[in-house]
Amino acid sequence: MQIFFAAGIIANLIAVNYYESSLGASGAIYGVIGALTMIRPFIPVFAFSLPMPLLLAAILWASGDVLRSLGAFGPTNIGAIAHLTGILVGIIMGIIVQKKVLREKNFAVKLDEKLVKQWEDDFMKDI
Repeated sequence: MQIFFAAGIIANLIAVNYYESSLGASGAIYGVIGALTMIRPFIPVFAFSLPMPLLLAAILWASGDVLRSLGAFGPTNIGAIAHLTGILVGIIMGIIVQKKVLREKNFAVKLDEKLVKQWEDDFMKDI
């Protein structure tokens, strides 16, 4: 939740300098994408109607916003600067979260292999 709000606020503070108006909601969502990309880069997501690793999807989304900010798609009301700022804030916060988790000595995730297999069978069979 802190990542969402921090990325949204910072993205809005930056984007308001480039656009007539800015809400910051998409910058906040991109912040979550950036943080999750740093924490779990290979988690499968659907982007552009295709399943792919989150890392690839984030690169594609960011590349589109870089091109959009350079005017490649003509005039638009999409806040590409807010998106790029949000994803950058998310990446930084994701790195901070990773380092904090690695410093915790008692951190361990224990998963029952049977439950994971059952989840994969139930939800990942169509991907």
